[in-house]
Amino acid sequence: MTRISSTLRGLITALAALLAVTVSSAGARATTEPEAPEDFVALRTVDPTIIQEMRYFTPHNFVGEPIDGYRQPLCILTRPAAQALHQAQRKLLRQGYTLKVYDCYRPQRAVNHFVRWAEDLDDQAMKGEFYPNVDKTRLFEDGYIAEKSGHSRGSTMDLTIVKLPARQTRPYVPGEPLVPCYAPKDERFPDNSVDMGTGFDCFDTLAHTLDPRIQGEQRANRLLLKSTLEGLGFVNLAEEWWHYAFKPEPYPDTYFDFPVSWKSLISSH
Repeated sequence: MTRISSTLRGLITALAALLAVTVSSAGARATTEPEAPEDFVALRTVDPTIIQEMRYFTPHNFVGEPIDGYRQPLCILTRPAAQALHQAQRKLLRQGYTLKVYDCYRPQRAVNHFVRWAEDLDDQAMKGEFYPNVDKTRLFEDGYIAEKSGHSRGSTMDLTIVKLPARQTRPYVPGEPLVPCYAPKDERFPDNSVDMGTGFDCFDTLAHTLDPRIQGEQRANRLLLKSTLEGLGFVNLAEEWWHYAFKPEPYPDTYFDFPVSWKSLISSH
């Protein structure tokens, strides 16, 4: 009887240990995040002089809150895109300018966040700045929001030019009065960027790179960015003066979903 009890106790203990391991490994699998391929890099490690103002890590964007997947204010790109951006920066530094990136690699979960926001027609908290003249029901139809983004492939970035020495841009305060993104530069939310005619992420036809209404210094600034980048293999999206993709892309058909963080890079190298 004692021997049977002892055997039974041993069996129960072994089963309990096996169950604990199974539960533990299932939990580990559930919390494992996707990782970046080895040829993704933090832009800072390729060119630390490029300013990074990662808008989707902050509430200062068209959604009005930090976006899913942005764990740190970090620009991540495929290595060829980062190296080409470094070459562009060298050209601009000689002319008294620096690049500034607003967004780089964007995880699919962030794009999903944009889609959920666009489908919620009651949430128009940031309309006054980012889409004053666009009815929210038209964001998909007009191409401002889509279910996939080239940013998720790792070779696309949103960026601008800043005159040196660069002044600090003050932080956005949630709830502060909003000014249309196409207002004169000294009325818009302050940005140390040169005047591009609109702010970043302006949902308006004035943001089209070659819109004929943008003239003078504003047009010259857009063309400086365009000519500098296009000479190094970048292609501009005609509807957004800030949007460029490096070609040929290492991952033309892959939409990644690893978080924007150092850990995504460190764990994959």
